[in-house]
Amino acid sequence: MTGAAAALLPDGKRLHLQHGPIDLIVGAEGGPRAREAAFAAATARFATVLEELVSELPLLKTELVPDAPLPLGPVALRMDAACRPLLALRLTRMAAVAGAVADEVLAAMLSSTPLTRAYVNNGGDIALHLSGDARFTLAMATPDGRDLGRISVGATDGVGGIATSGLGGRSLSLGIAESVTVLARSAAAADASATLIANATDLPGHPAIHRAPANTVKDDSDLGDRLVVTNCGPLTESEAETAVQNGQSLAESLYKTDRIHAAHLYLRGYTATAGARQPIAPIHRETLEHA
Repeated sequence: MTGAAAALLPDGKRLHLQHGPIDLIVGAEGGPRAREAAFAAATARFATVLEELVSELPLLKTELVPDAPLPLGPVALRMDAACRPLLALRLTRMAAVAGAVADEVLAAMLSSTPLTRAYVNNGGDIALHLSGDARFTLAMATPDGRDLGRISVGATDGVGGIATSGLGGRSLSLGIAESVTVLARSAAAADASATLIANATDLPGHPAIHRAPANTVKDDSDLGDRLVVTNCGPLTESEAETAVQNGQSLAESLYKTDRIHAAHLYLRGYTATAGARQPIAPIHRETLEHA
């Protein structure tokens, strides 16, 4: 396995970190030389993240149960902390891996220097730090690029992570949501919750939804022989709305138990929100992040 690579992007304001399947875009703002210090800290911390995860992969890919032992590594512990409150919904700690990596690299940056605004984007799962009047605005979109609106958050919103999941994304899904975007206190918490809400956006037993054991679709899947969606055929308007409502029900439950700050769900033209709705809106003219 080749080592981690780090390079400034052409704008000079963002850092690209890559190692194996992990691909991060990092941004930082603060006082004089704050960006330089933050990027150095991000690069140093990222250098060993993949090896740390690989060393505990069998445990991390095992379904989480109440008496499961704690992992050892700091990123793995973030994964455990995000997933353990949700174990009744059946998941492995891998549901939070992308968000946990982003959280860990952001934490290293914040420990190195004061920052007014910083983010670590791990393939759309974003760890976020804002202070003062700083804001972060980004677009929501379906996997095929359809615009779903904007998310705009400030320091007082209590959002430390944003994550998106759904059918056609990077990971396998048990549900049929085209997009589920979640805001939470951390990227790991947002990541795990988005995964579960996307799974719940479903119509169990529907003949137009084709499924297969996860390990036949992706041989190293942490989902084992659980049935994942491989294709979703035509749905009536009523069926699409019902599937979205099923996902929304779980999202509202997670909001009421303080697991998430807000969620936005989309399927076949139907949308639903849960939780604090103000940061999520169909605003199409704001300046967007290139995270």
